[in-house]
Amino acid sequence: MTVSKKEVSKSQMDKLISRVKVCEDKALLRQWIDNAHKSNANEIEDAAFRRLVEISPMETDGPLERDMWRSIYALEQVLSLERNKTTRLARTRQKIARVGMFQTVSDLASAKKISEGFQMLISRKMPELTAEAVVLRHPEEFPADVIASARERLESEGIDTSCL
Repeated sequence: MTVSKKEVSKSQMDKLISRVKVCEDKALLRQWIDNAHKSNANEIEDAAFRRLVEISPMETDGPLERDMWRSIYALEQVLSLERNKTTRLARTRQKIARVGMFQTVSDLASAKKISEGFQMLISRKMPELTAEAVVLRHPEEFPADVIASARERLESEGIDTSCL
């Protein structure tokens, strides 16, 4: 189903977005993303993308891990869509395997240099998917200096961290 804003009424758009928000079928969500992208139906594309990211992580060792896997998956999806080929964050995945999720997230959020992934997510208006946002959603897991670095980085981009 190819959909464009001009071809769809507001009620049809709302219905489709409602369906997207409860969809559990990854293939269907990918198809909606592709069709909406081709048709410049940004609301549908965004809703389908966010739903796909929400349901995709399978690594569910705990809330922190699930939250960070969403971020990784979101970046991989963005890169895959832009490059028209499957793209994985191999170095990030390798680091998680080597030092664990906690250390990987801590390092990303407190690094002196801003990561490319952070910049990509911010530029695409997805600050809630950054490692920094993950830190702020799980403050009990991280030391104060990592939390402060994460908050400072997001706020320097004009992000209201109380909404994350």
